[in-house]
Amino acid sequence: MNIYVGNLSYKVRENDLQGVLEEYGAVTSCKIIKDRETNRSKGFAFVEMADDSAATKAIEELNGAEFDGRPMVVKEARPKA
Repeated sequence: MNIYVGNLSYKVRENDLQGVLEEYGAVTSCKIIKDRETNRSKGFAFVEMADDSAATKAIEELNGAEFDGRPMVVKEARPKA
C-alpha cells in the first residue's frame, strides 16, 4: 500500500520517517518530496509498505500523531487523477 504522510517538519529525514513506520511493518520505500529548485523538503512524503494490514494499522495510529512537533496527516495515497 502507498501511504501519503503530510504536515512534516522540513527537518525530517527519510530514515527518521522510515523508522517510525517500520514499527508497524516492513517499509518498501520512503520518499520525502523536495522542491526541484531549492532541494528543500515540501513537507510531505510517500511511504510504500508491502503488508496492507500493517499499513492500515499505521494509518489509523499515526494520523494526527505528533512527529517532530507537528501533527502528521497520514492516509492512503490516491493515484494522480
